[in-house]
Amino acid sequence: MTSYCDHCGRPEAEADHAACRAAREMEPPRYCARCRRRMVVQVTPGGWSARCAEHGASYG
Repeated sequence: MTSYCDHCGRPEAEADHAACRAAREMEPPRYCARCRRRMVVQVTPGGWSARCAEHGASYG
C-alpha cells in the first residue's frame, strides 16, 4: 500500500519530504496520507480538524 505525504500529496517514497515535515509542525495536514485526497481542513484558535471523504476525520 502506498502512503502519501499529508502536506504535498506526493508518494512518500518519491522524494525527500523534509520541507513538508518542517511545514507540518506549524500547519495542519492538507492531503489524506492513505488515499491522497485533498481534505477539508478547519483551523480554530484551539487546534485544527481535517476530514477525508473516504477515511474520516483527524484532529490536532
